[in-house]
Amino acid sequence: MPAITSSDYLALLALGTAMSFTPGPNTTLSTALAANLGLRRTLRFCLAVPVGWALMLLLCSVGLGAAIAAQPVLRLGIKVVGLGYLLWLAWKLMRTTQLGQMDTARLQVGFWQGVALQFVNIKGWMFALSVAAGWVVPGPVGERLLVVLPTMVAFAFTSNFTYALVGALLRGWLAQGARLAWFNRGMATVLVLTAVWMGQA
Repeated sequence: MPAITSSDYLALLALGTAMSFTPGPNTTLSTALAANLGLRRTLRFCLAVPVGWALMLLLCSVGLGAAIAAQPVLRLGIKVVGLGYLLWLAWKLMRTTQLGQMDTARLQVGFWQGVALQFVNIKGWMFALSVAAGWVVPGPVGERLLVVLPTMVAFAFTSNFTYALVGALLRGWLAQGARLAWFNRGMATVLVLTAVWMGQA
């Protein structure tokens, strides 16, 4: 008998598609970073997201995520740090107006920053808890993780790489006039709205 039935796996694929490819803080940052820095320099963030999310899923699968979610103080702490970080990134993005080295230096998001960003997203915790509770914990945890974890990692990388590719393709067009400034303001606004959305969790 397989660790996960085909119907359960199809449901996981549907959830992963809906959650991974809809705009959020990670995909917004992937787009903005690639538009400003280029695709190659955005790859480390695209790789950081699945690493961070995989660690979250592992923690939720062994019960730590539920323990965190059950503590109001910890939930509030995660939410406050996450909102503050998103607003700080939005502010940095708003100030970047040219495709130049001095301007792009404001947008450096390192690999470990990208990993850490996953842990201050309360919605991300809820998503990881849902996946762990619905697809990992009900059966042999180790066997199910061998199926669920690579699937979700693939979604996390593919969605962010896709958004980064869009940002990179827009790079030449954005280099003309004030287009980049307006693009960055739009991306910053999306981050602020995302922070507001996260704050309501």
